Amino acid sequence: SDPSLINEAFRAVHTLKGLAGLFGAARLGALSHRLEDVLDDLRLGRIELEQSVLDVLFAAVEAYTRILQAEKTNSDEDLDIDELFGKLEQIGAGATPPLSPIGDYDLDPGLLAVLTEYEEHRLRTSIEHKLSLYRLRVQFDLSTIDKALEDMKERAKRHGEIITYLPTGEATSSDTIELDLLLASRDDLAMLIGSLGADNIVIEEIPRRGRRSAVPGTLPPRAKATPAVARPDAIEMRDERAPIEPAASLRSLTQTVRVDIRKLDHLMNIVGELAIVRSALGRVSEKLRGEGQRTLAAELQRMHRNFDRRLGEMQDGILEVRMVPLGQVFDRLARVVRQISRDVGKEIRLVITGAETEIDKLIVEELSDPLMHMIRNAIDHGIEQSARRAEVGKPLAGTIALNAFQKGNHVMIEVEDDGRGIDLQGLVERAIAMGKVGRAEAQELNRDEMLALIFLPGLSTRESAGDFSGRGVGMDVVKTNIGKLGGVIDVHSESGIGTKMTITLPITLAIVSALLVRASGHTFAIPLSSVSEAITFEEGAVRTVDGREVVTLRGSTLPLCRLDQLLGLDAPHGELGSRRRFVVVAALGNRRLGLVVDFLYGQEDIVIKPLGRSLAAVRGFSGATELGDQRVGLVLDAAGLIEEVLQGAAEAPRPLLERQNG
Repeated sequence: SDPSLINEAFRAVHTLKGLAGLFGAARLGALSHRLEDVLDDLRLGRIELEQSVLDVLFAAVEAYTRILQAEKTNSDEDLDIDELFGKLEQIGAGATPPLSPIGDYDLDPGLLAVLTEYEEHRLRTSIEHKLSLYRLRVQFDLSTIDKALEDMKERAKRHGEIITYLPTGEATSSDTIELDLLLASRDDLAMLIGSLGADNIVIEEIPRRGRRSAVPGTLPPRAKATPAVARPDAIEMRDERAPIEPAASLRSLTQTVRVDIRKLDHLMNIVGELAIVRSALGRVSEKLRGEGQRTLAAELQRMHRNFDRRLGEMQDGILEVRMVPLGQVFDRLARVVRQISRDVGKEIRLVITGAETEIDKLIVEELSDPLMHMIRNAIDHGIEQSARRAEVGKPLAGTIALNAFQKGNHVMIEVEDDGRGIDLQGLVERAIAMGKVGRAEAQELNRDEMLALIFLPGLSTRESAGDFSGRGVGMDVVKTNIGKLGGVIDVHSESGIGTKMTITLPITLAIVSALLVRASGHTFAIPLSSVSEAITFEEGAVRTVDGREVVTLRGSTLPLCRLDQLLGLDAPHGELGSRRRFVVVAALGNRRLGLVVDFLYGQEDIVIKPLGRSLAAVRGFSGATELGDQRVGLVLDAAGLIEEVLQGAAEAPRPLLERQNG
């Protein structure tokens, strides 16, 4: 156990208890009070941090969630926490105060007088572990004491633990302050002097009673005890001995504010409307130039550039405010892993990397359920029981790795386990038995298509449902929810080695840069985050493979989709003929699709508006946007189109809407 983490948890619960009392939240206050007592016994060494104690602590965290939900809904249903209270009291009843060996050391009585109970416990523990005690007398400049003291603590951490610190009252000038720091360390005095020694630092070893340090250059013991004075508030606030002082000012020192995400959405919509105005200004400027009004056009162009720059800064600022680290959801998943692994009797090690990767707040909130489904399946289906892992030479504890990183305009999230892998043949047989695919069709499936069967609705490789998975609703929900966020999920699995699932998501769903295209007289927007490139379409280069039109792009096969045919659009009069056309290469994850369009208008920033409840079920579109010329354009859902076209390749080509209605 890490004593600093236990102490941090104690202080947090202590604060929560005070807040609960302030707001009259009696049940939260009662739970916090009992939990605080247990954490206090833990941090003071009165009880040991055993597995059973840890189980009760995590149960208390879940109880907080249930109490808050009950307060929110004004309901007491399923809110039985008496059993938890009994367990917390039972743990506290077994607390025993340890004996103190502190008297064996020649410690300054003035310093001992101001030790908190926790600091006294850390001092006692250090002595029991045979660590040496040192006094570091350090002079700090008052103007930089906050940073200087933290730097000193960080340097000292390499050698041991700073138990406490206290002003000596012997500063050499009014601009400095002198502190005594009590350090417990396994290193000897010479090493500490070599590593930490400086002009403003003097180090001495605190001897046991009956012997003195004889190292030259160290301070002699102080002749008299320093009066017990509180440490200055400018250094650190400690609730155990916070001095009560008259308030000098009502001005707040906080530098942060909380903002409702809906207010940020409103601001983002306004910025989107301004982007439309910006585009209109650009067109007016070009029109004036074409009509010979060069002076007026040049002045308007300068205004347009300035407006464009300021609008870009505003857009970046709002997007930055919306971004939050993925650690917010990863931390919650860590608790889920622990709980499920305990319930299924498996030892699981969760490894998290990239928790600092940032993504839009709204996307983070929608990720919790899909990731939980994936991790639950990995524990229940993927990780073998310990005995089976031992038979095949694997570590007894299974590992689930949760990794996040940014790649271009996307965030990649990987969930990987070292379990048994996916039984492809069993998966195919199950799909055939459930009527999801025909046996003849199954024989034509490649490996990736077999793996994709796990996303079919209602498909499960289990004959019966368990408490955690096996009902066939998990991975189908995962794919649906990820698709709603404009993302895709890819699966890679090796039998006996493990499975990795990779989610590819856009960084934000607020303002996006899009490529405007025309197909059969209609204008569409394709988010640039899904576009890798655009090339000229050559009809003669098209080949047909397995009923699908493809072209070769730099040695690789690129599937094609004629956008007008997919959407069932009739070409307006005058757009038929052998005009030049283009292929927009849409790419998400490892999948690519070439969209054949008639014309490329260029790039434009857009705000995507939902289509409304009546059109929400229509696949292939993620919303609509207002274009710079006051027209409305549909925004193509690249992930949905890729999925629709690549999955439906074996079918006879039919318009997308016709297939959905049929």
